[in-house]
Parts: sequence; C-alpha cells; structure tokens
Amino acid sequence: MTIAASRLSHVTDWVFDLDNTLYPRECNLFAQIDIRITHYVMDVTRLEFAAARKLQKDYYRDFGTTLNGLMQQHRIDPDHFLNSVHAIDYSPVQPHPELIAAIADLPGRKFILTNGDTGHARSVLRKLGGDDLFEHVHDIRAMTYVPKPHKEAYDGFFARHGIDPTCAIMFDDLEKNLVVPHEQGMATVQVVAGEDFAHEQVDAWELGRTTGPHVHHVTGDLAGFLRNLP
Repeated sequence: MTIAASRLSHVTDWVFDLDNTLYPRECNLFAQIDIRITHYVMDVTRLEFAAARKLQKDYYRDFGTTLNGLMQQHRIDPDHFLNSVHAIDYSPVQPHPELIAAIADLPGRKFILTNGDTGHARSVLRKLGGDDLFEHVHDIRAMTYVPKPHKEAYDGFFARHGIDPTCAIMFDDLEKNLVVPHEQGMATVQVVAGEDFAHEQVDAWELGRTTGPHVHHVTGDLAGFLRNLP
C-alpha cells in the first residue's frame, strides 16, 4: 500500500509494537521466546512437546497472548512466566541507526505498546541503539495483563498518556492488533516479514496480511517507510 501523506500529517503520537516490528522477524529473536514458552506450557500442563505447542498457539490466537491463556486457564504467576521466557540471547538484534534516526526525527511523542514486558523492551532498544528514544514503554503489566488485541489494552494506554487516537498512528506486525486502533480512529501500519519468510515455529496466521479496512498501510521496511514521510 502506498503512503497517503495527507492522512499522516495530523499525527502527533507515534505508537510502535516491539517484537517483529522494531526489529525484523527474520532475525528470529522471538523464536527464542517462542520455544521457551513451549517449554513453560509443558511444565505447567505436563503435556508432551507437540501437544503443548498446539495449546500455546491456540492460547496465543484466542487470548491475545499465551500468558493470558495460561493465567485464565491455569492461574500461573505472570511475573514468573515473563522472567522465564525472556531469559534469551539478544545478540541477533543488530544496531539500526537508520531506524533510530527516522523515529527520532518524527514530530511528537513516541511510545512502545507491547504485550511483552519493559525489561525485554529495554534490552531490545539497547541493541538497536535507541534506549532513550521513547517517551514510555507501555507493557503487559501496565495493561494489567489484558493484552492486545483486546480493546481494554488500548483504552488504558490512551487514558494513561492522554492520547487522542485520531491524532495517533499504530505500527504492528499482527494485523489483528490493528483492528481496535482503526476503530478508535488511529492510522495503522502493518510491518511485515519478507514474502519468502517461513519458520517452523511460526504459524501462517502470524504472517497474515490483509486488505481489510483496518490496515491502512503495509511495509516490509519500517525505516524506509518513516524516511519517506514528508
């Protein structure tokens, strides 16, 4: 989809997802988290790998996050879960000075809205080179563990930071996470992996693209997209 510059000139608040959005899905950082989630599900449920993995993805799809599904169905401790699944190697995330500069040059406030936690987000930002770039990281704890794509996650974010959705834009890799932003009046951008990307840990719906009205723009190059804005 092409950039309609006149539709973005009103934006004063820039809201970015973190995982597979600020860094490319191709670096497979989230794949590390994904497999740790599988093993966590195995420990909680005593299921074998294949069954635990299916349950994990079902929860991810149906509850917004596997964590939300585990909390609702198994009453797990969310802090223990988050600390466990984010104990990963961040070296696959490379510095991205072009992206950091492009975000820094945007007029207005910049936020991260993530279903991960703040510690994970800060680790990623340090690797990218933009630890101090964002006004605030609004994470899963700030959402009281009700994640995107649920409307409550966005409503709480807007209220806490005094954001008028009609003057804001949302960037996310999952098209379902852009439904509520669109309904609330935000501009939306889906950040996608390359056409040839495939990974045994990634279900097809996670890579889904749509021409639905809730996705206003699609880009595989976030830095380029931002640099091409007037």
